Amino acid sequence: MEGLREQWLIFISTPIYMILIVGELILSHWQHKQKYTFKDTITNVYLMLLNAGIDVFFRVIYVNVFIFCYAHKVISWQIGFLYWVTLLVAEDFLYYWLHRFDHEIRFFWAAHVTHHSSEQYNFTVGFRSSVFQPLYRFLYFLPLPLLGFKPLDTIFMYAATQIWGIFVHTQLINKMGFLEYFLVTPSHHRVHHATNPKYLDKNMGMFLIIWDKLFNTFQPELDKENYETIRYGLTKNIENPNAATIIFHEWVQITKDIFQSGLSFKQRVNYLFGPPGYSHDGTRKTSDQMREDERKYIG
Repeated sequence: MEGLREQWLIFISTPIYMILIVGELILSHWQHKQKYTFKDTITNVYLMLLNAGIDVFFRVIYVNVFIFCYAHKVISWQIGFLYWVTLLVAEDFLYYWLHRFDHEIRFFWAAHVTHHSSEQYNFTVGFRSSVFQPLYRFLYFLPLPLLGFKPLDTIFMYAATQIWGIFVHTQLINKMGFLEYFLVTPSHHRVHHATNPKYLDKNMGMFLIIWDKLFNTFQPELDKENYETIRYGLTKNIENPNAATIIFHEWVQITKDIFQSGLSFKQRVNYLFGPPGYSHDGTRKTSDQMREDERKYIG
């Protein structure tokens, strides 16, 4: 029975996704706003299928790791309301750190960058998956089975919060009232996908925005009178995006950076595990450096 939960989740959510996507397509056409392109949408589907294929192939490994951890759990739970609420909050907290490290450590950013590589922003971008993330994502969630949460419940909860994570990829919904205080909303997530310096590496949460507020990565979306219009994509977009470059371009650049001549060991390590944008000679800039430059320019 437990193994069917995720399948039912997919079965129920798929028609909802289709309705939302078709509705967004119609509205964007009616408003004469180019929120979709055929090539970008096909790319989103392609990346989603690759991610799903790797996840299915690798699942037998990480599920057994979860089962091993659960066999050595330090807490036992009675299944009920408190169990599910605690699992939701704990899973979302751990996802925050997975997502934050994906942005702050270049090795992981090389996998995550595919999700941010679209210059469009619509519901289908939510399916633009980080292809190789299933190979390491499970490591962040190992505390959950150790704390007594069943492996299949952990996987189910991640899938459930992913549904919300896809929903927030839209420009059609503005602010959501009191929900803005504690949930990740489309407004919050537009900031996350923006390339404007003030918005870089902000709003890392999947379901709850409270982690960003606690750990100083929160940034509200500002109106056009107070800040410039949001730009989507990467700070330097891919020059020739295709099926291969979208996935591997950052790995190729990392290899070139590491094997430059005349670098110290520390510099080579920084090119691999330092923040994205690190350069030993100042030819590229990190998010913090770009933000500082913007503050100096404005101030």
